[in-house]
Amino acid sequence: MASYLDTAVEIAREAGALVADFFARGIPFELKGEYDLVTEADRASERLIVERLTRHFPTHAIVAEEGGGHESASGYTWYVDPLDGTTNFAHGFPCFNVTLALEQQGELTAGVIYDPIHKEMYTAERGAGAYLNGKRIHVSKVAKLANALVATGFPSRKRHLSINIHFYYQVGMLTHGVRRCGSAAIDLAFVACGRMDAFWEFGLNPWDMAAGRLLVAEAGGKFSGMHGEAHQLRGPDLLVDNGLIHEEILEIFAEVFEGKYRVPMAKI
Repeated sequence: MASYLDTAVEIAREAGALVADFFARGIPFELKGEYDLVTEADRASERLIVERLTRHFPTHAIVAEEGGGHESASGYTWYVDPLDGTTNFAHGFPCFNVTLALEQQGELTAGVIYDPIHKEMYTAERGAGAYLNGKRIHVSKVAKLANALVATGFPSRKRHLSINIHFYYQVGMLTHGVRRCGSAAIDLAFVACGRMDAFWEFGLNPWDMAAGRLLVAEAGGKFSGMHGEAHQLRGPDLLVDNGLIHEEILEIFAEVFEGKYRVPMAKI
């Protein structure tokens, strides 16, 4: 197991340095859709990661955001986001990362999230804990949602169809606040190290959340779908938190799904 994690750390650090160099130079972006951005940094980082993973683990499958991966029947699958937070990156906002996770026979076993601007390397492997720059991390001890600082995200594609604003308003009014940094992996890492107490989002892809979900679990947190069901990497939504406020959040989510609001929406 250590060889997988060590290799992932090495690759993430190399890809992160590449991305940071692009960031320092400033590069134009393109649109994959009406709002979804992509840059040469995304493509270059993915090429590097896929090449390195293929060299080290030629029989493993790779699922990568920009489509550079390949299938395999080995039972091992790497989930790769070569630049999570592309919109932030393209606008010069320093909140983005490189993330890799390994799934073995359907179970996440190793994960890495690397923030190259702040030089923060988050690592986790199943049963061995979660770490930030080699130091053990744990979720927060906040026991009441009213005292929590939480995070969420909104989609780039089909943003007009997102119902998350209803959840955002209710949770925002019942906590110390909701942050939206534009990088799901960073949000998940922040829950794992106690900077945030919870995170939820609709419509994430496996490469967005695989490493972060493992980090939260190994840091002592809890995860599920937003209805409280067992979470699947290809499921429609995700809730992670410190475990102490999980049921309280699910109660609010259940109300919103039913169209009930504890705090009425403000009127103009």
